[in-house]
Amino acid sequence: MMRQMRENTKWIMLITAAAFVALMVFEWGMDASGGTAGGGDVGRVGSTGVPVQLYQNTYRSLYDQISRSQDEPISSAQNREIEDMAWDEVVTQLLIQRELDRRGIRVTDEEIRQAVRTSPPPELRQDPAFLTDGQFDRQKYDEWLRMAAQDPQFLMQLEQYYREVIPRSKLLRQLSSGIHVSDQQLWQMWRDRNEQATISFIALRPSQQVPDAEVEVTRQEVERFYRDNRDDFRVPARAQVRYVYLSKAPDAADTATAFERAQEFRRLVVEEGEDFGELARAETDDRATAEAGGNLGTFERGRMVEPFEEAAFSLSPGQVSEPVRTPFGWHVIEVLSRDGDEVEARHFLATFERTEESEIRLLTLADSLEALGRRVTVADAGRELGLTPVEAEVTEDFAVLSGIGVAGEAQDWIFEDREGVGAVSPVFETRQAFYMMEILAEAGPGILPLEEVATDIEIRLREERKMERTIEEARAFASELRSGTSLEDLADRLGVEVQEAGPFTRMEFVPDIGSRNAAVGAAFSVGIGEYAGPVRLADRVILMRVDDRIAADREEWEEQRIFQRMQVTEQLRQERLERWLDGLRETVRIDDRRAQFFRQIEEQADRPQIPLAF
Repeated sequence: MMRQMRENTKWIMLITAAAFVALMVFEWGMDASGGTAGGGDVGRVGSTGVPVQLYQNTYRSLYDQISRSQDEPISSAQNREIEDMAWDEVVTQLLIQRELDRRGIRVTDEEIRQAVRTSPPPELRQDPAFLTDGQFDRQKYDEWLRMAAQDPQFLMQLEQYYREVIPRSKLLRQLSSGIHVSDQQLWQMWRDRNEQATISFIALRPSQQVPDAEVEVTRQEVERFYRDNRDDFRVPARAQVRYVYLSKAPDAADTATAFERAQEFRRLVVEEGEDFGELARAETDDRATAEAGGNLGTFERGRMVEPFEEAAFSLSPGQVSEPVRTPFGWHVIEVLSRDGDEVEARHFLATFERTEESEIRLLTLADSLEALGRRVTVADAGRELGLTPVEAEVTEDFAVLSGIGVAGEAQDWIFEDREGVGAVSPVFETRQAFYMMEILAEAGPGILPLEEVATDIEIRLREERKMERTIEEARAFASELRSGTSLEDLADRLGVEVQEAGPFTRMEFVPDIGSRNAAVGAAFSVGIGEYAGPVRLADRVILMRVDDRIAADREEWEEQRIFQRMQVTEQLRQERLERWLDGLRETVRIDDRRAQFFRQIEEQADRPQIPLAF
């Protein structure tokens, strides 16, 4: 249990570091004179300086969390977002501390002892070491606390956690006092999520309802629209670029290695007599079926990709296939049983992945590409390495390139570093590839000229007038429906199809209708058999008939009302806290001096000294 206790120390440290690192560093980093233990301030919150150590520790914590949560490396654009997140976190914690001091909110030793005994942190309540049959086990927790008492350092960490949490809990209670959700409000929320409607509808499309010849748009109208909506035609800075890339996708050698693995697996099973399931459990790359020894269960035709399915349905029970290639890799399949068009099978999978040798070759090529880029153009570098140059446009707000994906680092290099036409970038990396880029031409932000957009404006104005005409006609059709014409007869006359949707709730996405829009609302605005509309939806006008309505179950609502009230109240508390923090920020002068601070350090050291991630 002591070992378990020591292992679980990490959650205490993580909670403290993530939620309250700013305050801890601020309080512990102050010396007796009120200065900081190292580095100066990167800003101020009111009269309180923001020590660089506080900011960097918060930054490091966020950087590490995000880095662990994704496969691809953190880009420079994402890094700037993390820097801003760290700044916001620091500011928030200092604002909260100011408010705690102003209100005189403190925590007593007795409150800490009581909280330790009765209110384990949420992370601990979910730790498998303290669960029995999926439920938090108070006895395990009490035993753990008794063992924890033998470790003074751990007790200090636990105490610090509660000294940070309890005052903030008191503050949150003060801020959220008076929040009340009535039964009527709770019932309305429940009804919105559970009442269902089924409808039949027709969709009238202005492009089909109104011929072009019946809608005139003059040149003067186009010019007036252009003058009144100039912001619609703003374009970001853009650059024409040429790039080459090295794909990270497995190559032919990697595919061959996977094939050899599949062949060896089959040999061990067929020739050496090893157990298919045990071997698959240890060796397969399909981790979803590994625990079951590769067992896929029973499946019908049409459930699997074609090469796999063809092989599985050609085998007799007990037979093991030769390696079968699919987009997922090389499979070895064993059929366990067959019943008509159903097969039970298990498989081994060797995915197409880069081997260590292949990875080294790729990295060596990337290094060679970067070395070439220092002295020749991208086209010449590509020619020397057998890479095909590609030309594309990159803008300040869009940098998705074929073979590369999101080229965020190149985007920053072009528009922030401002290297200029003819510059060749270093080698950048995305999840898909390594790439190098050359700037061929640049253009600053601006507004597209009228002649370039006049046709688009004319089409836009014509479509809007067609929509207005269609809505007018739809109002007349709606009157017909309410006077006795059936939706089906109207659809036949107009040459459109009657579509059906539902059952759906007010909160669901409805195919061909959308979600939480006027059409969904209209479906609940009339009774069964009644008509609703016309409703405008993007490029269509909807007329509908409500065919069925399933009321929300009030008894079921009553059974869960208490739990629902707790959920809604907590959500409102969080919303109030966010509004309060926003308001607090407006009342305190917040001075962000990070750019000046790190620029000065760069000038002093003559090398980059941005907040460190490592």
